[in-house]
Amino acid sequence: MFHSISQAPAPNQNYALPTSRDESTIPKGSGDGNWEYPSPQQMYNALLRKGYTDTDITAVESMVAVHNFLNEGAWAEIVEWERRFGKGLSRGWDVSKRGEENAPMALRRIEAAEGGPEQPTLIRFQGRPKDMTPKAAMLQVMGWLYPAKFEWVHKLQILHDVDADHDDRTEPPFDRHDWFVSRKVNGESKEVRYVIDYYSGPPEPTGEPVFYLDVRPAMTPTGAVERLMRWGGDVWWKASGGEVRESNEK
Repeated sequence: MFHSISQAPAPNQNYALPTSRDESTIPKGSGDGNWEYPSPQQMYNALLRKGYTDTDITAVESMVAVHNFLNEGAWAEIVEWERRFGKGLSRGWDVSKRGEENAPMALRRIEAAEGGPEQPTLIRFQGRPKDMTPKAAMLQVMGWLYPAKFEWVHKLQILHDVDADHDDRTEPPFDRHDWFVSRKVNGESKEVRYVIDYYSGPPEPTGEPVFYLDVRPAMTPTGAVERLMRWGGDVWWKASGGEVRESNEK
């Protein structure tokens, strides 16, 4: 990440920024270790190159920390998707059919029988801040037209923020990334694209910023089925009273 960005101070820069880079927990698709995050100096140079000349240089180190934190969170979500569906749709349904609350236990049981999970790797990524995803656009429109009716969509799929008011609820994502992940299928690598929408929420009472990530497979035929299985399995389990139904069947 950011290998092409210079570590040299910018012209007229009168505040020194660190040039050290932190290593992420995200394995490279090449198999050559993990990706590295940009240094504060690289981040500042990148912002200047994009035209953000009014950036507060004293805040750049905090910006890098948030950047790294969000990417680690995004990768954790991708790993969970891959653990569930990386070995096929049938296996993914076995994990998903009893709802999200039971999925972790089902996944641990299946992985224990298989000998443990297989770690995906990140091949490359693409920032697309100006390209709103269809899902984000749909939720903006629905939240604007029917704020009360579609509040549950908002809470379920994006922010999980019960106290958000209407303006917060329809706030568009401040960034979008596409991440391309290597998935092992029958011993061969398959490239899978994930879409990530980044949202900001109301700050904590302490003033700390709040962010929410909407991470899901891209809307390919396989990705669409994976998303439907995960969402549909959870909805059906709850709507049909899964716990009670299984108890009665037993």
